[in-house]
Amino acid sequence: MPFPRRTLSPLVGLLALTLNLTASTPGTGTSTAGPGLAGLRGALILNEDNSHFFMSRLPEAMTLAGLQALVDGYADSAVTHLFFSPNSMRASFRSRTREAIWDPVNGVEPVTLWTRNARRLHEAGLDPYAVWLARSRERGISPWLSMRMNDVHNADDPGSYLHSEFWRTHPELRRNPTGPGLPWVNHALNYRHAAVRDHQLAFVRELLERYDPDGLELDWMRFAQHLTPGREREEGAVLDGFMREVRALVRAKAAALGRPVLLGVRVPAHPDAAAGLGMDAIRWAREGWVDLVVPCPYHSTSDFDIPVEEWRRRLGADLERVVVAPGLEHNARAWPAGRNAANTLASARGFAAAAWHRGADSIYLFNWMDSDTRPVDPAEYAQLLREGLSREAATAGRRRHPATYRDTVPAGFPNGVQLPIEGPAGGTVRLQLGPVPATSDVVLVVGLAQREGLAKSRMEARLNDVPLEARPDLDDTRGLPLTARALRFACPPQAGRTGENTISLRQVDGPAQQVVWVELRVEPK
Repeated sequence: MPFPRRTLSPLVGLLALTLNLTASTPGTGTSTAGPGLAGLRGALILNEDNSHFFMSRLPEAMTLAGLQALVDGYADSAVTHLFFSPNSMRASFRSRTREAIWDPVNGVEPVTLWTRNARRLHEAGLDPYAVWLARSRERGISPWLSMRMNDVHNADDPGSYLHSEFWRTHPELRRNPTGPGLPWVNHALNYRHAAVRDHQLAFVRELLERYDPDGLELDWMRFAQHLTPGREREEGAVLDGFMREVRALVRAKAAALGRPVLLGVRVPAHPDAAAGLGMDAIRWAREGWVDLVVPCPYHSTSDFDIPVEEWRRRLGADLERVVVAPGLEHNARAWPAGRNAANTLASARGFAAAAWHRGADSIYLFNWMDSDTRPVDPAEYAQLLREGLSREAATAGRRRHPATYRDTVPAGFPNGVQLPIEGPAGGTVRLQLGPVPATSDVVLVVGLAQREGLAKSRMEARLNDVPLEARPDLDDTRGLPLTARALRFACPPQAGRTGENTISLRQVDGPAQQVVWVELRVEPK
C-alpha cells in the first residue's frame, strides 16, 4: 500500500539472506508453478504491491542485481506464484497510457523514496516488471501481473502525487463527485462511464503488449467500489462487458505466445456480496472469462470465514477450469470499530487449515511482503516460506482461529459481526476450525476489555454445548486487540468439531464486562 514506510530495519538485509537459504517443496508438492491451470492448484500465491520494493530498498539496490534479489528471496521456497502489481492510478514504470509515479504534479516533482527509486531504475534502462517476470521463471516461480482497478489511496488529498491527471481533471467520472474526501471510495472512478472503461482498458492492453506474464489479475479489491452508490448490482453489466473485453485480449496474448495466459480476479469474500457490488465472479467464471477467483477482504480485516464451499457449489462444473484461492490479509479485526492486530504465522495456518477443509484450491497472501507490511517477524516469515501453508503444513503446526467479520458487502448484506458481547447478556460466536487432529489440544481464548472489576469477574463457556473448564489467564495479551484480560478455557477432545464450531459465553459473576476478542487455538501435543 502506498503509505510512507517506517525507517528501514537493519533486519531487512538479514531477512533477505535468510530467505535465500530456505528450501522446501512448493505448496502441497503437486503444484508445478508453471503457466496453465494445473500449476495454480495447490499453489501459494504472494502479491508484491506497486510500492513496496521501491519504498523498502535503499537507492543502491536500484540495479539489476537488486531487482533480481527480490525474486531470489522466494526461490526454492513454498511460494509458487508471485503477482507483481505495477500500478495504482499511476504506474511504477514509464507507461505510455498513464503517468509514471515520479512525474511532476502541477510542475513539482514528488520527492519520496518510492518515486526516486522508480525513476532511478527507469534512468538506468531497467524495467522492474520485465526483470521480475524473467527472474521468476529462471527461479521456478510462476510470474503474474496484478492490475489495481480503482486505487484511491489519499483521495482526500487532491494534490497527492498518487493521483493521475485523468482522475484530477475528470471529477465528473467519479462515483460520488460532490461527496466528501472520506471515505476515499466516494472518489473512486465509476465504470458506468465509457471513458473510465476505455482508460483502464488501455492500460490492460499496454501490460499485455509490453510484458509476457503467465497470467493477469484484475484486482477489483483495490478498491472495491466501482459503480454508482446504491446501483452496483444493476450496473454490474458494465463490469461484465469489461471482463469480456479483457478476456479477448488475454486470449490474443496467449495465441501470440503459443502458451497459456490466464486471467484472475480478486473480489469480495462472499459470492452474493461480490455480485451485489457489481463483481459477479460466478457469472464471469460461467462465461469462461476468468481462470482464477480470489475471494478476499478489502483491508480492514482478514476474513476467517470465507465460504469456499459456497463458491464451489455455485461454480459447479466450472470448477474444472476455475481455481478458487481464498485470500488472507495483513491484519485481523473483530468488528468494524474494533482495533486491529497483525496476523501471525499461527493465524495464517488457521486461515489455511479452514480454507483447505472448505475446498480451497490454493492460498493467496496479500500484504505479506518481505518487509514493512509483513505482519510477522523475520524468523516467522522465513519459517512461512520454508514450510508453506499446504494442507499438511497448516494442520501440523500451532494455529489460531479468531472471530472477525466481512469488510466488503453491499448495503443490507450481513457482514458477520459477532463481537463485542456484553458479559451478563452473553452470546454465541461461530468459528471455522478446519480439521481437529487427535494429537492436538484445543484451547478457547476470550479477551475482555478494561472495565471496573475486571479481575473479579467470571465467565462460563461452552464449545458445541460442552462445558469448558477455566484455566489460568494468559499472561501475554499481545495480538489480542483491546484485551486487558485474556481468559483461557480447556476444550475436551469430544468438544471440538471439524469445520464449524459454536462457542457460548456468559458472565456469571462480578461487574459487567465486555468480550472483545474470541479465538480457538489448536496446539499440537
